[in-house]
Amino acid sequence: MRSLIALHENASTARTLNLIAIWQKHGESEDYKNRPFFNSSVLNRGIILKHRLRQNERDLFGDERTSATKVILPIDITNLRSGARSFFVHQKGYRDFLRDVTDLTTAQGQRDQELLEAIDELPSLDPFLMRERLKRVGFEPARHYFEITGADTARMFQFVRKEVAPLIGMSYTQIESHLSEKTAKLASIILANEVDSELEPLRRGLGMDKAAFEEGMFCWKGFIYYKWTLGDLAPKVQPVSAEIARVRPSGPVSIDDEVYIAAARERLVKAIGAACASVRATLQIYEKAYADLTTHGAPQSFREFLLRSPALFQDLGERLGGIQHITSFWRYRCPAGSDPEIPAEELVDLLADFESGINANGL
Repeated sequence: MRSLIALHENASTARTLNLIAIWQKHGESEDYKNRPFFNSSVLNRGIILKHRLRQNERDLFGDERTSATKVILPIDITNLRSGARSFFVHQKGYRDFLRDVTDLTTAQGQRDQELLEAIDELPSLDPFLMRERLKRVGFEPARHYFEITGADTARMFQFVRKEVAPLIGMSYTQIESHLSEKTAKLASIILANEVDSELEPLRRGLGMDKAAFEEGMFCWKGFIYYKWTLGDLAPKVQPVSAEIARVRPSGPVSIDDEVYIAAARERLVKAIGAACASVRATLQIYEKAYADLTTHGAPQSFREFLLRSPALFQDLGERLGGIQHITSFWRYRCPAGSDPEIPAEELVDLLADFESGINANGL
């Protein structure tokens, strides 16, 4: 129960889709009511997360997967201490469980099942990647469902203030003492995915109608999120890569496993470096367009960038998702300062999981 409350309050954006928090925040809005994520109100007030399977959980599946999409359905959404039911997408018998808990017509249930399976194919629950991938297969729920979690929003706030600061002097006429307040307010508006009168000077400067501008601000937030994510990951990548490069299996190890471990370590270190370099190169496209707006007074460049930017989300989201998975699980398994030594069978399994994620992301 404590874990469920902690997950609700402190979840990371890339790992968790907290539909309870979205319902609490936007449940009365017309767009939320008219364009639900799931048809089932039970599913639409749950928590979905990407989960690395424990050894005893793998028997729930008929394949060799090492991670899965977990759906948590609280018994009482107003009191998370009451506990929850949960299941994995594609676990044995999960469709029967879905029918039991959703009470939907065949067509409605089929749509929710297809959506769950589309989510299961995603490398992470990054909302910008998820929105683009779901749109491609015919799912377009309200934008409310594609938000950064409250925990990550708090962690990002100072970063976003710094990122938007160049706009203040350009778009607003304010005396110096008001600049900090104005920057904080603009950061809050962008993180909340709101478009109000405070952004009207920017909308006019970019020459965008209200609908295009709303979409553009969502995309801009996506790039700020990816830039922040890379900055957050950067100091973690080198130590983890170094530990992967020197990790040794403990206990008995076969010749085949020894050969695989040596080759996989080298491939992974190269792939992680290539992924980081690719993300930086893509973010430089954003930074150039933003500099054209804030430094060179050329709003057209930034406007055109925002309009075409969703096409870049898949590459950014998949590569960052792969890096996040490797760094977070490795650090969970091998705390900082420890000498990484893992039983041979577990190490082969772990490296295969990391390689699968890297290869799935086209690295």
